[in-house]
Amino acid sequence: MRKFIITLFIFSLACGAWAQKKECQRLTPEEFRAKQEAFITQKAELSKEEATKFFPVFFELQAKKKELNDKAWKMMKTGKNPNTTEMQYEEIVNNMLDSKIQSAQLDKEYYKKFKKILSAKQIYKVQHAEMRFHRELLKDVNKNNQGNKK
Repeated sequence: MRKFIITLFIFSLACGAWAQKKECQRLTPEEFRAKQEAFITQKAELSKEEATKFFPVFFELQAKKKELNDKAWKMMKTGKNPNTTEMQYEEIVNNMLDSKIQSAQLDKEYYKKFKKILSAKQIYKVQHAEMRFHRELLKDVNKNNQGNKK
């Protein structure tokens, strides 16, 4: 779950960075996915056929994890209320932990689906490429923020 939250955070930062590069245009979710798909396809060395089969399943997983993340953020926001009781905080923490478990279960479930499309080595390369994609987005955001401060 933490990886997913970080991913969404990076995504939102990257949208801002890419938007500035596009003269304040916003990067739509479709554009983000297209860039992500192209990057992962290249770095993981997927064929067109593999990519065509893989990415609908990959994006299905991301959508389910986003739904979990949205619920977790909504729950976290309830804790900002100064009148939140200790019992409510306990419920929030337990729900957050449950979300992390559900996210890990989704990863395991989708790994089995991915194995029907790609080899374990290719799945590893996809995961590595996905991490690199987010790292590069963060670098772009940092470069852009440093340029804006000058």
